[in-house]
Amino acid sequence: MDRVEEAARVIDPVFRDTPQFLSEPISDSLGVQVVLKVECVNPIRSFKGRGADYLLFRLAPDSGGLVCASAGNFGQGMAYACRKRGRRLTVYAAGSANPLKLERMRALGAEVVVEGADFDAAKDSARRHAERTGEQYVEDGLMAPVTEGAATIAIELSRMGDPLDAIFIPLGNGALANGVGTWFKHFSPRTKVVAVSAAGAPAMQRSWQEGRPVSAPITTIADGIAVRVPVPEALQILRGAVDEVMLVSDADMLAAMKLLFTRAGLVVEPAGAAGMAAIMQRAGDMKSLRVATPLCGGNLTDQQLRDWL
Repeated sequence: MDRVEEAARVIDPVFRDTPQFLSEPISDSLGVQVVLKVECVNPIRSFKGRGADYLLFRLAPDSGGLVCASAGNFGQGMAYACRKRGRRLTVYAAGSANPLKLERMRALGAEVVVEGADFDAAKDSARRHAERTGEQYVEDGLMAPVTEGAATIAIELSRMGDPLDAIFIPLGNGALANGVGTWFKHFSPRTKVVAVSAAGAPAMQRSWQEGRPVSAPITTIADGIAVRVPVPEALQILRGAVDEVMLVSDADMLAAMKLLFTRAGLVVEPAGAAGMAAIMQRAGDMKSLRVATPLCGGNLTDQQLRDWL
């Protein structure tokens, strides 16, 4: 927890103290007090800048080039943090990656290598690159500073004063859910922590239920949480960080995106709206409760904007 508090002080201010507010239009429509934590109005349109910037703060400045894999948002965070410090970065991305995210990673100075059928295949390529070149491999969900940086979202939410009955957190590799969930378990144990996976990428949910890593195929539009092969170390933390892992469908996430757009004026990508989708799914059981969700990404291509919004 000391490291999380340090992260809250040293992370680049462009990623800190993001908007957080009770959305009255959404609350009125659902009968639930819904607090939105808006993480998609910064230079990379996602929360990933927090963990990436804190990771670079913790790494030795002379440790050479870095390599990672990304569906797009973590890579943008790493590229932003590396450019600021003059560090070399190579990002491996799947052939199915969002072209807008690929474009932005390159614009931020990263070398982007498109290789592999999905994110986990791109991770394998990134590992091989690190072994071949001697560069340091950075894995989202595994590196402690990435999780500690994400946990700063919880610190900011706790400053609102009114306690939360529940928080619904999109679940990909686990950095966000583990960081935020662990903070709430320490400082607001009354708050129920619910992690939310895509029904079309259920590996994390199945793994959490079974207590061991379980791989599962991917058939979802939510690229930011499309995990096929869980990180075992992240799963170990997850079991103590969240009370439940639930699933939402692509249709649920699209409905949540439209609600956020029409009632809050926010453009959010499918993975970023997973928590909102879960709140909509559970609204009937949470009348008058105060709940929150981080809207953790908003990178949509022009075509996706037309198709989905």
